[in-house]
Amino acid sequence: MYVHAAARFKGKKPVLQPKEEAPMNTTAALNQSTANTNKQQKQTAKEVIAANVQSLIEQLEQGHSEALTAYLTAMGRFHNYSFGNILEIARQKPDATRVAGFYAWNQLGRKVKKGEHGIRILAPVTGVRRKEDEEAEKDIRTQNQAVLVGFRAAYVFDVSQTEGEELPEFSERVSGSAGEYRDRLVDFVIAQGIALEFNESIAPALGMSYGGKIALLPGQSSAEEFSTLVHELAHEILHKAERRTATNKAVRETEAEAVAFVVGKTIGLETGRASADYIHLYHGNVALLTESLEVIQKTSAIILAAIENPAAETAEQPEPELAHAS
Repeated sequence: MYVHAAARFKGKKPVLQPKEEAPMNTTAALNQSTANTNKQQKQTAKEVIAANVQSLIEQLEQGHSEALTAYLTAMGRFHNYSFGNILEIARQKPDATRVAGFYAWNQLGRKVKKGEHGIRILAPVTGVRRKEDEEAEKDIRTQNQAVLVGFRAAYVFDVSQTEGEELPEFSERVSGSAGEYRDRLVDFVIAQGIALEFNESIAPALGMSYGGKIALLPGQSSAEEFSTLVHELAHEILHKAERRTATNKAVRETEAEAVAFVVGKTIGLETGRASADYIHLYHGNVALLTESLEVIQKTSAIILAAIENPAAETAEQPEPELAHAS
């Protein structure tokens, strides 16, 4: 159930979102401590995620709630990136808006400023698994199969760390209403087989989800209705079966609100400040917090992909079943 009203609407410039790449190091990045770099390069993706989550916990326990806001904002800005690398970018440069590798910036007519330090991420390293001759002859298309063998340290730089040609401007973010994003979101909901209705009887709740059906309170502003629908859709995607029994209502509501925050902020809605009490819902359960942040990121990425590029709409879900929320 969603009873928190979305905050006022604020138009913004678009946030450009590059696809994740394995960028080149720069002199500045290579001048970092050799010992520290070697240690970082040996980290696995799982270890990087664990370290970032622990850092978030420490900051929240010290009262620095802006750390959570930075992480959730980064989920929207960089939703084409992996969960682990989103955490890395948010921790190292919370104000980053567009990142790319050294070579990619050169291709765009921009250069990394002298003395800038790169944002370390993990880039996948692939190898080739060769099949035995007899097996390979059965199907020539699968003779040599690419496999993930590990990760290596790579560096990206935010646009603020570069100078040169102006970047091309894309269409303005919505201003004053959710615009076409609202219609795209409705289309996506329906495409998932979820019924949508407007019902005054759910008041004072702004929205309700029933497992395969979402009800919205009529008369909401465009921005408020959009945020409410994202919140209820997050419940539908996330909260059923095993995950529902493994979490309490407060955690489920916070996850849905976090998804609404990520999606709304990404398209230009002013969605307010992320809850400073987020960490307390988990009572020190690091594993649950890590899982929660990851499902928030994946769910937000699915919704954003659908409303930003409806032609490529996908029905892929982070869990195999649609979910139900109270």
